[in-house]
Amino acid sequence: MTRTPFILRTPSTLIMLAVLAVFTIAVTLLSHAYGTGVIPTSMVKTLGMTLCLAMAAVGMDLVWGYLGILSLGQMAFFALGGYMIGQWLMYARTEGIVIASQAQNPIPATPQEIRDGVTNQIFGVVGSADLPLVWSFAHSLPLQLILVVAVPGLLALVFGWLAFRSRVNGVYLSILTQAMTLALALWLFQNDSGFRGNNGLSGLQNLPGMDAVDQATLSVWFLWASAGALGLVYVLAAWLVSGKFGSVVRAIRDDETRVRFLGYPVEGFKLVVFTVAAMITAIAGALYYPQAGIINPAEMMPIASIYLAVWVAIGGRGRLYGAVIGAFVVSLLSTWFTGGRAPSIHLPGYVVNWVDWWQVALGLSFVLVTLYAPKGIAGIFDLLNKRGRA
Repeated sequence: MTRTPFILRTPSTLIMLAVLAVFTIAVTLLSHAYGTGVIPTSMVKTLGMTLCLAMAAVGMDLVWGYLGILSLGQMAFFALGGYMIGQWLMYARTEGIVIASQAQNPIPATPQEIRDGVTNQIFGVVGSADLPLVWSFAHSLPLQLILVVAVPGLLALVFGWLAFRSRVNGVYLSILTQAMTLALALWLFQNDSGFRGNNGLSGLQNLPGMDAVDQATLSVWFLWASAGALGLVYVLAAWLVSGKFGSVVRAIRDDETRVRFLGYPVEGFKLVVFTVAAMITAIAGALYYPQAGIINPAEMMPIASIYLAVWVAIGGRGRLYGAVIGAFVVSLLSTWFTGGRAPSIHLPGYVVNWVDWWQVALGLSFVLVTLYAPKGIAGIFDLLNKRGRA
């Protein structure tokens, strides 16, 4: 008897992939690089970055929606992924500049002179003359791509092992994840951390060796890469939470003590999901920051992870498509409100400026959704599905 392929047993996955494909094709055909130019390059970049945020939301939903752990440190993994790819981008671009400037000298520069020139260009701003040890592999794209998932994955593995074996749960675990993120951010703010302190890494939108390619084209390429990565991550996450493994994970969320009593290695299940979610979030960050162009330690402050939790809650936690919808809706609304595009509301004696009031509205929305619509936006699809069956 032939077993039905996984992807055919999950209609929501097929629908999500179809919607993602249509969205990507439509944006491409409306872009300046490959279409009519209706959508400006800045908006294409915003949509590409939103796809990356949706990927991070999927990782958050795995941890919170399915495993029941409200992690307030997910954006630390997101930023670490950005830092890892940012090292190569900044090193390779600076190396090209140094080589071009020294090519005018009558005597060719030695590899050490080129390396010293790159170090001075990157770290002169923080008063350092030596290349930090953490930049040892910055010259190699393959090695930095490995580090994109290896560094956040190892951090999640160690942190998770220490926390889960101690059976830290609930709000205490949330506080621990938040403390981890804050400690990491404060360390990165220091100039001697090896990551340029508060200056962060900049110029990441300039891909080495692609000076002839305009930003309009690069923005579409990154849109394709982000959409492809989101599609693959979504399928992986949907497969992970299906079958027996997914049933055990949801059982841990609902009643961890009973699952432990039945003999399941609860800590092992937690560790797998937490580590996989961290690596997914790191990949999202590695695609996000070359489109944003800059990364600094402020990107991983705890408030960023709280925003991520709000997106998942509004979209509907425990449903992967809900996490994607929540990230898209809230992120694009945030861009609209904070970008000064939303019209101000004139009240007697006061003007509501959405640039100042958007975060208040977002917080209020989170409270209302938690109290009156715990299934979030995804709950609408549940109602439609029930009516369709009636």
